[in-house]
Amino acid sequence: DYGPTYASFDDGKIGGGFTTDGAPHPGGPLMVFYVANIEAALQRVKAAGGIVLKSPFDFPGGRRFHFRDPDGYEVAVWSQK
Repeated sequence: DYGPTYASFDDGKIGGGFTTDGAPHPGGPLMVFYVANIEAALQRVKAAGGIVLKSPFDFPGGRRFHFRDPDGYEVAVWSQK
């Protein structure tokens, strides 16, 4: 867990978390995908037509960025650094 507003889970097959920060987004939960190289992932997202909503930033679990995919969904990518 990362503070009083975020609880994480991991059942050995999938990991995730729940937060009370901010308002719910239309379209469902924010999907966050792990990558080994966040800069390479950022370049692939841009090349595929994704729109960067939040440039890479540090957070307690590492670094991440958010983007809007071509279907309009917000997605996030994270790396441990």
